[in-house]
Amino acid sequence: MLHVMSLTKLAAAHARSWAANSPNARLRLRAENERLQQEVALLRAEIRIKDARMKALTPHHRPFYPPPERLEILEVRAARGWSLQQTAEAFLVCSKTIASWMTRLEESGPRTLVQLRTPVNKFPEFIGYAVKRLQALCPTLGKKKLAQILARAGLHLSATTIGRLRQEKPSSAPPSRQEPRASGRIVTAKRPNHVWHIDLTTVPTQSGFWCSWLPFAVPQCWPFAWWLVVVLDHYSRRSMGCAILRQAPTAAAIRSFLGRMIRSVGTAPMYLISDKGSQFWPTPSYQHWCRRRRIRPRFGALGAHGSIAVLERAWQTINALRPGLVPIRRQKMYRDMSWLLDWYNRHRPHTTLGGKTPDEVYSQAFPANRRPRLEPRLGWPRQSACAKPQVLVAGQPGAKFSIEVEHFHGNVNLPIVRLRRAA
Repeated sequence: MLHVMSLTKLAAAHARSWAANSPNARLRLRAENERLQQEVALLRAEIRIKDARMKALTPHHRPFYPPPERLEILEVRAARGWSLQQTAEAFLVCSKTIASWMTRLEESGPRTLVQLRTPVNKFPEFIGYAVKRLQALCPTLGKKKLAQILARAGLHLSATTIGRLRQEKPSSAPPSRQEPRASGRIVTAKRPNHVWHIDLTTVPTQSGFWCSWLPFAVPQCWPFAWWLVVVLDHYSRRSMGCAILRQAPTAAAIRSFLGRMIRSVGTAPMYLISDKGSQFWPTPSYQHWCRRRRIRPRFGALGAHGSIAVLERAWQTINALRPGLVPIRRQKMYRDMSWLLDWYNRHRPHTTLGGKTPDEVYSQAFPANRRPRLEPRLGWPRQSACAKPQVLVAGQPGAKFSIEVEHFHGNVNLPIVRLRRAA
């Protein structure tokens, strides 16, 4: 059965890849609809398997929902329009339990059955609820990244404050390990376009490369995967551009891509850092190409994690922000990656850059997190320090505002947060 399922997956990928590139728009739409229907069916199968494990327990031995999750269940019920019985079946509780939660919505106090997540600091209650809703809308953001995004919008909260507002237990930090350092002279970026990074990676179109027969992996080429090439500016962490290829690129293809990048930017970097892949090392033509353009190539340590840590961290972020379904059509894949890298450059703050975005550092623009902030605490002294970066208060303390979340081109993983002062 495992062989049959894996073979069916490969056959479907081949068929959809042909349909996705068909000149017939109706055929492309039908292929996309069938792909989405398959994804929905797989998600329902995952939920059914998990529910089957929970149903094996008697109702009295199942874990109880905390008060905040009970309110979220009622919110889902309101959004879905479910009846008591439908809600109870979806969340494996009794219909009388849902009815009891509905009748006790107006209760107040720390021991009510249904309640908002209670903040534990001195901020007003609506601040804590707003932070939690933002976390639900932007699930890929951590507390530090969310603090930086809110600081750019005008509300300064520390990462520890956001952690308390979400009422999450502090996770123990992983033990720091010494990254292997590459031998040779260290290159330090001093300005934009001084040091560039280039690296390649594969993006599977079918959620993974595993199959049930030897060698237990499908070929890493289209339609089973895309090859991505990204160039990153070290000083500003700005993505200078990307290329999407159907198979592993050759050294000539890499040189052609770099030539287009240099012409579009208008200048060449002094240093170009890469790993020791076959496209870069040992390739005399690549080094001769760099020498003709007065570029000094540098290579990371072979097999050492962290030798090109800047671009490795960028790959981790890009993979986390990508939509769940990877397009098979090349034009759509290039459009999605262009949108993702555009948001990455314009709207994503970086911890290394002090909460600034790559475009702000690259173009030396005034950072948004240095503008005057909103202060929701009514009795807060105006001259007292706030969460970093410390800036002055705009207007009077005790300001009320609304939070607007816009999804960049409809991608829920690419949020744009704005604060609007209430009248």
